[in-house]
Amino acid sequence: MSRIFRMAFADVYPHYVTKLERKGRTVAELHQVIEWLTGFDEAALEHHLQERTLFPDFFAAAELNPAASLITGSICGYQVQEIEDPLMRQIRYLDKLVDELAKGRPMEKVLRTPVEAAAEVPSA
Repeated sequence: MSRIFRMAFADVYPHYVTKLERKGRTVAELHQVIEWLTGFDEAALEHHLQERTLFPDFFAAAELNPAASLITGSICGYQVQEIEDPLMRQIRYLDKLVDELAKGRPMEKVLRTPVEAAAEVPSA
């Protein structure tokens, strides 16, 4: 079993915050990414941080965004889309999203928002 599977999400979360703030991104943007991927709102995220939920339980409670499969590319030397273990792939999805934010990608690209959906303006 991978060491990360025995880690609490709360142990990794501060590293995400530090990485993003160092690159001029915000905690609010991190929370937006986490909510997009997992479905956890602020209260649910805070609960998992306070309870020190382990990664397997964190993702077991999540409602993974159907567009998560659009997350591709390399993270930690692995192609995310080629990772066979579902839990490890989900953890790496989050890592990849944080990495993209830190590299300055626009939020609509990080969240895999289709161009036509991002350009739509609601009618009155």
